[in-house]
Amino acid sequence: MKFPQIFRTAQPMRFDIKPRYYDPVKEEIEQRTARIKKELQADGKLPLEEGDEENVGLYHSSIRGSFTGGSQIKGRYSSALNSAGLIRLVIFVLLIGSLFGYIYYGAEAIYIILYLLAGISLLVVFFKLKRNQRQ
Repeated sequence: MKFPQIFRTAQPMRFDIKPRYYDPVKEEIEQRTARIKKELQADGKLPLEEGDEENVGLYHSSIRGSFTGGSQIKGRYSSALNSAGLIRLVIFVLLIGSLFGYIYYGAEAIYIILYLLAGISLLVVFFKLKRNQRQ
């Protein structure tokens, strides 16, 4: 016999999954027939259906070549100054140099490194502006 209660106690949650049937062979057949249909439509052997005019010939994977987008593969040129590895190396060398300079020479070493860095950056900006004026 159950006594009446003011508060409800928590009931355990029921797990209810609706299984779906997956047939990989059937899915592969559907993909192949869709691809062949698009190829035949692109060749003009089948008439185009509604809404398929803009998608003719665009059945290839969009991921192809995405991973090599920023590298020098296939003749792509990237400047060494824009390389993240080179920038990281320069920053690391400057930090290590300023640390050892501060340990051996004191605060003057940091000022010298800052002046050198400012001078080099001004030279780089000057040469970039000079090159842009020629073009």
